[in-house]
Amino acid sequence: MLTMKRRDFTLSALAPLLLSACGGGSDDPAPPFPPGPKADAADALKRATHYMDDTVSYQGGYVWSYSPDLKQTFGEMEAYRTMCWIQPPGTPSVGHVYLDAYHATGDERHWRAAERTATAIMAAQHSSGGWNYIHDFAGEASLKKWYDTIGKNGWRLEEFQHYYGNATFDDAGTAVASQFLLRMYLEKRDARYLPAVQKAIDFVLNAQFGPEYGVANGGWPQRFPHFPGAISSMPLPNASQLPAGAKAGMDDGDYTLHVTFNDDVMGENIKFLTLCVMALGETRLLPSITRAMECMRLMQQPGQQAGWGLQHLSRAKDGRPAGSLAGARSYEPRSLATHTTQTNIRQMFNYFLLTGDRKYLARLPEAIAWLKSCPLPADAATVNPLLTGGRTHPTFVELGTNDGLYVHRYGSNIHNGAYYYDKNYTNTVSHYSAGRPIDIAGLEATYAKLSGMTDAAVAEMAARSPLKVAGGGKALPKYFSIREVDFPDLFTGAVMATPAVPESEVATLLTELGTRNYWTSPVPEVVNPYQGDGPTAPYTGTAYRSKHVGDVYDTSPYPADNPPDVPPYVKKDKPQFIVTAEWIRRMGRLIAFVAPVA
Repeated sequence: MLTMKRRDFTLSALAPLLLSACGGGSDDPAPPFPPGPKADAADALKRATHYMDDTVSYQGGYVWSYSPDLKQTFGEMEAYRTMCWIQPPGTPSVGHVYLDAYHATGDERHWRAAERTATAIMAAQHSSGGWNYIHDFAGEASLKKWYDTIGKNGWRLEEFQHYYGNATFDDAGTAVASQFLLRMYLEKRDARYLPAVQKAIDFVLNAQFGPEYGVANGGWPQRFPHFPGAISSMPLPNASQLPAGAKAGMDDGDYTLHVTFNDDVMGENIKFLTLCVMALGETRLLPSITRAMECMRLMQQPGQQAGWGLQHLSRAKDGRPAGSLAGARSYEPRSLATHTTQTNIRQMFNYFLLTGDRKYLARLPEAIAWLKSCPLPADAATVNPLLTGGRTHPTFVELGTNDGLYVHRYGSNIHNGAYYYDKNYTNTVSHYSAGRPIDIAGLEATYAKLSGMTDAAVAEMAARSPLKVAGGGKALPKYFSIREVDFPDLFTGAVMATPAVPESEVATLLTELGTRNYWTSPVPEVVNPYQGDGPTAPYTGTAYRSKHVGDVYDTSPYPADNPPDVPPYVKKDKPQFIVTAEWIRRMGRLIAFVAPVA
């Protein structure tokens, strides 16, 4: 469950609109490029696609990084060579690049690569219609072995410590896979892809909480179908190490049943359904979209703490009603979340744009006022270097007191240590930021712009909404990999412009690609190879409390240049790997140069 910054709201939908959106199969193939920089860039795209598809992929699937000899493969954790990662920037993200390169060049080599990747994604699709984080082409026994060994010992990655055999909305994996298969179907109306798209739609609909859940009506859980054996508590080994006054564990048990806002689950699902309304004419999805918007609006907390949490109860529990704040993993306490509140405010801006209904703006000043009330302590960045970098607010804020809550850990691995939280903002964990940059001025400016619109302007805006498209057939944006497609990009007349890419940058990219046809970059994180369960004996030192990894038995990934300051760890330069996210970025720059959209 990553905490990803996936979306920045823009006012593009309010600007003058010049051209229609491109893509979705409506463009004719690009003509051959005359000799020159564009032809060279198109050739580089083709060579990079061929190498990635033919050499790097496993049956069309991808993980997050590879050693150049392909002997080491990492997703969010160490991966078997037979695995593909669904969560971005994994297999569907690469598929979007191939389809974008096809749109830019018309070269069928990119289309063939996209087909192969789509086949891998369909093979990974759960019978319910969604996707798990990962898929293993070697079969379920191999995947279970991975969970029982590597996954089980990833101290900081609780979502990988148990195999549930279902699908997840977390980290946008299901959303991005669904979007890619929708694009593949639309490109040539190839019937091979439509059943998988329909299964994905059904998954989103079937997982959505219904009217019987009251205020949770329209929300989505973290995983679906529900696994009855999902964990509801975490062990607390060596509990005497828990500081006085601190709290530990999972505050509200099995978090996979809660209404989930973390990683913008609701926004991603609404966007996919909106794409289906636009492109397929699936107007039956409109009530589900409306219910989801209403769920977010109604789950805004009352009173002076008018924000949202990562998760909210989908049903009454222990005397607390549905809609109450809920805890999740052991390092996600029951609390308000400042970054989630910022994301939800921005989504409420989007819902106003989509519908023209001012009720989505009505309580946003209360949410912004709450954010103003709970900044980090003035000395936070001085006493805790992990709270520098423009962080303005604690991640978690306690209900009632409005005090920040900060997560820590003791021990050296999953078997002798645990996470806990209190109000001490020093020595926090490094992998889950204790502070967030909250752009209050930007939120206020956007609110002022939108709330100041005349009724006539609102009506004109709502008339161009992608939810108002009748009969389907509206083209989707031409590119999905250069930046994230957001709601303002989907309005009638919107232009999703590409960034300007200078020839000098293209020349550098081509030089770095060379004749080997792949790029390398410093790999963000490396791992300790699995060597069994770690010791259960207490570890009372502090070497691991603010590092990404524990002792050598911890399979959590960590940056090679910032390991724990204790043997056998040694600080090293990050090794050069084929890094999927960097490959996507570089391909996007070449695509934007070859066939820009202005």
